[in-house]
Amino acid sequence: MKIPTDLRFTRDHEWIRAEDDSATIGITEFAQDELGEIVFVELPEVGQELQKGETLCVVESTKAASDVYCPVSGKVIEVNSTLSESPDLVNSSPYKEGWMVKLELSDQDELSSLLDADKYEQVVES
Repeated sequence: MKIPTDLRFTRDHEWIRAEDDSATIGITEFAQDELGEIVFVELPEVGQELQKGETLCVVESTKAASDVYCPVSGKVIEVNSTLSESPDLVNSSPYKEGWMVKLELSDQDELSSLLDADKYEQVVES
């Protein structure tokens, strides 16, 4: 499993790609592999304000339903509506086409609490 070095990660297996004052969020390859085949993704509403640690969305797989947690605080500015028709994109392309939500960041400082690729790899291995 190759962990992208341009992303930040949480211990709960979410990834985040920050660009200026916005961020794209999804779940990691490890998370989707643990969940199995993704059959449904319940996305938040555009405009919804979320706090770090709150439930961002729900992912249902053939094994279970799991919450995806918001790694940083912000306002939802876009959702990947393609996932409603093709939730399997989370499995086939977790870091590209399988992204879930874009946020307008409300606190840039929260990014510093996230893991880099090396630290996240240690989490996965333990």
